[in-house]
Amino acid sequence: MRYVMTVSPDFPPTKIAGWYIFNTWLQRQLGEHIHLELYQDFASQRDAIRADNIDLIYANPFDAAMLVRERGFVAIATPINISDEAIIAVSADSSIHEVEQLQPGTRIATTDDPDVNLISMIMLEPANLSARNVETQTVDTYVLVAKQLLQGKADVGFFLRDAFQGLSRMIREQLRPLVRSEIHVIRHVLLAGPRLQARHDDLRQLLPAMTADTKSNSVLVSLGLQGWELQGQEDTEFMIDLMDTLVD
Repeated sequence: MRYVMTVSPDFPPTKIAGWYIFNTWLQRQLGEHIHLELYQDFASQRDAIRADNIDLIYANPFDAAMLVRERGFVAIATPINISDEAIIAVSADSSIHEVEQLQPGTRIATTDDPDVNLISMIMLEPANLSARNVETQTVDTYVLVAKQLLQGKADVGFFLRDAFQGLSRMIREQLRPLVRSEIHVIRHVLLAGPRLQARHDDLRQLLPAMTADTKSNSVLVSLGLQGWELQGQEDTEFMIDLMDTLVD
């Protein structure tokens, strides 16, 4: 049987090769045919999920709720020591140094990354800003968010922390973080779908053991990960409930 794996579109472009390497490693370990399909945006990926075209997904926390509660996916593992945190940044020469200085009409550059946008909008609340009184510009990548700031087309930009740190040094030096989230428990999760149910236990054994093998560890390095740890159903439900609370 042919299975399909995908990755949340917010992963750094520099890690594309790493995901192909991981997919090849996973096929060899499981003895299964797994095709890696990468989507450029969340909308097209969600269309594929709703069409039941996905069997394994490295999902962002926002979509994890839909996958677990509506599509029957099960949490397998999550990266060690990596949580989803957001950064609101301005250009280095901006006169804005505190969130409270922002005014209604603030121009925001962002991607369509749902959890980053949610967390970032919460961090803007001290300035009494909401979706109703800001101007939002949605672009395809975090590099383009930075470009909007550097060209003066936006006042602030929303970034996934890892994506911000993955920008080139030249770009980062022209930006200045205004505020960072410190939530810690919101994380990307590797989820497996119903068609892969017979291999769920195999995945739970294989992934945490990757650090013990030199070749497998090199695969982790290509992904920029220290390793995988198992994600229990209770932890997954807690994260989903927290996301629901933040949305409300």
